[in-house]
Amino acid sequence: MKTITIVGINFYPEDTSTGLYTTQMTEYLSKFYNVNVITGFPYYPQWEIKQEYKDLPKYYFEEIKGIKIYRYKQYVPKDPSFKKRILHMIDFTIGSIKNSFKVQKSDLTICIVPFTSSIILGLLVKKFKGGKLWVHIQDFEFDAAIESGLLSKNSKFKKVFANFLFYIETKLFNKADIVSTISYKMIEKLKKKTSSETFLLPNWVDGNFINPETSRKHRYLNSDKFKILYSGNIGAKQDWEFFKKFTTLLEKDGSIEIIVVGDGALKERLIKETTNLKNLRIYDPVPLQELSDLLCSADLHILFQKSNVIDSVMPSKILGMMASGKPSLVTGNINSELNEIFKKSQGEGYFEPSQLQECVNFVYKLKENPSYAKEIGFKAREFILENYSYEKVLERFRSKIEELLK
Repeated sequence: MKTITIVGINFYPEDTSTGLYTTQMTEYLSKFYNVNVITGFPYYPQWEIKQEYKDLPKYYFEEIKGIKIYRYKQYVPKDPSFKKRILHMIDFTIGSIKNSFKVQKSDLTICIVPFTSSIILGLLVKKFKGGKLWVHIQDFEFDAAIESGLLSKNSKFKKVFANFLFYIETKLFNKADIVSTISYKMIEKLKKKTSSETFLLPNWVDGNFINPETSRKHRYLNSDKFKILYSGNIGAKQDWEFFKKFTTLLEKDGSIEIIVVGDGALKERLIKETTNLKNLRIYDPVPLQELSDLLCSADLHILFQKSNVIDSVMPSKILGMMASGKPSLVTGNINSELNEIFKKSQGEGYFEPSQLQECVNFVYKLKENPSYAKEIGFKAREFILENYSYEKVLERFRSKIEELLK
């Protein structure tokens, strides 16, 4: 049986974002291959190492469901500024070099970006243990840092530093046998960054897991009010200024409540800045097994993105939102691929960040027309399951791996 090594800082028991997808990818591949994982200690989205891992040694090996996991306890900043994120990345990369030599054999190494520096670890495995190198990009972290304001190009030093990072990024991408990413727009951007073969590998959703037919009312959303839900990371990529204006405009209507479920670098600030809003409730993330109940209990999902974040990321949370069979209200750049997905699905609900009043009007349109809300929610779920189902995406992925390993 061939052996695959997966390199990435986010992995089980993290059950959101990149960690969730890397875990599901690994579990799927372990049905057909021997799988090693070089990873960090779980810390996301709280930016704190999980309690059950805190007292473990710096280097820790565990085997779960036949998957061999080599962990390094990386530096995790409490307040993840750009500078601290760089230190976080460097520490994980340097610390994991030792683990890359513990792998006995590898026919294929898959590096998950972020971090771009995980490719260095993949190159070490390839050089000393053999095999091919596949780089998979969940988001272009350097582009996203600039677009979300973490790394400004205003100062001369930061501009030079950003250009240096992009130079390194291209050099590393070009070392891969194949580079994949999760959306068509990101593939277009990728082709400008590398001469390596490219491949579309979108994120996926399990329609049997996120299922309105089998879900029950979640305890966070059990009122008779019209319930608007944001579930996910509370960080720099989301437009929290827009969120506050939106929530303020709806506050006077006692029949509407807004629920935020998540964690992240900006959570404490959001709580502090919204204490006066009586229509808003903020909760910690729920366990993965409660996610279907949570998503399917909402009347409307929201995701407010900054307009300058256009093709560096593709928010994976949209798949769960749409699979819930409930309508979604999303703001973002009008030229983004996410807008195209909304058009194709006929799910409606995509606006530019300047259209605050239109967003509020959309809420009332859904609230006052339950049959309309049900119709667009159904169309959204139908489209997502047809195009982003777990089985279809990962079967196509495995076929490409087999082709690469011939």
